[in-house]
Amino acid sequence: MQKGIATYILTANCPSQVGTVDVVTRFLFEFDFYITELNSFDDVLSQRFFIRAVFRRENNGALEREAFEAAFSKRAEKFGMEWELTPSDYKPSVVIMVSKYDHCINDLLYRYRTGGLAVDIKAVISNHPDLKPLADWHKIPYHHFPITAETKPQQEQLVQAVLDSVDCELLVLARYMQVLSNEMCARWSGRAINIHHSLLPGFKGAKPYHQAYAKGVKLVGATAHYVSDELDEGPIITQEMSMVDHTHYPDDLAKKGMDIESLTLARAVQYHIEKRIFMYNNKTIVFERS
Repeated sequence: MQKGIATYILTANCPSQVGTVDVVTRFLFEFDFYITELNSFDDVLSQRFFIRAVFRRENNGALEREAFEAAFSKRAEKFGMEWELTPSDYKPSVVIMVSKYDHCINDLLYRYRTGGLAVDIKAVISNHPDLKPLADWHKIPYHHFPITAETKPQQEQLVQAVLDSVDCELLVLARYMQVLSNEMCARWSGRAINIHHSLLPGFKGAKPYHQAYAKGVKLVGATAHYVSDELDEGPIITQEMSMVDHTHYPDDLAKKGMDIESLTLARAVQYHIEKRIFMYNNKTIVFERS
């Protein structure tokens, strides 16, 4: 996206039928919009069509949102189309949850601070006090809510109160080492992103990289996904991996794994805020950056 030029993102999906691309592209053409990026996918198994268009005014003028929505609604209605219009520069309200590992949150806060991640981070929530200095340095409110098995419902009430108070639109679990309740997962379905290393489910519990080393694992990686009530089995957004060999000791595997986790989580957040992800039938359609 070029600086100083207002662009918009139109995302839509509908039952597969003739004319689905045309209804979007022809409308934008007729109303003097220039398409700068276009992705579409027709899922022949679910018979569902998905499209994402980034566009701007041909003369770089402002978009009259009410007029646009009224006009496009008439076209979209004929196709049973569900759609959304978002300014490309819109920064959603984000809250990060974390425990003690700081590699993922460090990466997210660096991207946020340097303008590489177009979000508005409203708060950091943790079940430990350890990372408060990091949040303080970034001038982000830090909420320490300890948790035990007995206090889990009360702790989640405190968490939800913070999310409500800042109108949170996206919840990012940056190595938050607690399992969210089924109620919390349902409430944040499609709006909460988690990260886990690729050694699951083979190497569970403490020291997974030591277990992997003992078995001679030849690759490490990470999976970013939306949360669900099945632990680490929510709809997958993106995955990364790296080859390793016998020269990688447990500490080497852990360092490589943490790098991949950071990159994978940041990419998933980026795809979410850029409206590149569609969820349908509990799976994702992701229009990745070229």
